Amino acid sequence: MAIDSGNRRVYSFKSVGESVQDYDKRQNLKNVIQPLGIKTPLVLSANASGLFDMHYNMGDQVHDNLKNLIMTNRGERLGFPDFGANLLELTFELGSESADSVAIGRINDTVSKYMPYVSLNTFEPIIIKNEMDSVATIGIRIFYSVPTLDVSERGLEVILYMAG
Repeated sequence: MAIDSGNRRVYSFKSVGESVQDYDKRQNLKNVIQPLGIKTPLVLSANASGLFDMHYNMGDQVHDNLKNLIMTNRGERLGFPDFGANLLELTFELGSESADSVAIGRINDTVSKYMPYVSLNTFEPIIIKNEMDSVATIGIRIFYSVPTLDVSERGLEVILYMAG
């Protein structure tokens, strides 16, 4: 708005507003869904959104982070010597009651420290034998929920060892 004072006009910068181009850019940025994190294992992205495939859903990102936390052994993460469930040394003993209780304790401890928003529900060891009655696959299956994200029940399966 201009204020006319005789032979000169004085304009206020507040009355200028926003250009149509700036408004359109701002509206388009609001509609773009921002990625939350990188999917693992790393895969090159097929679209132009970035270099790697990304997670756009918080539940998927928490699932990926929980899987990586459980699969990591202590000392593997630089700067976090106690990060991980440290299950590698239990692979040959999983399925026995004592090893299962140790694994449950380790998983519970590391999840409560690094991902306290995850509520662990059930733990199930996976032991699949082949035709010759030798162990072919050892792993674990965990069911969990994330109440703050309204993720009611989700399962995670991690294969720890395969032998022939």
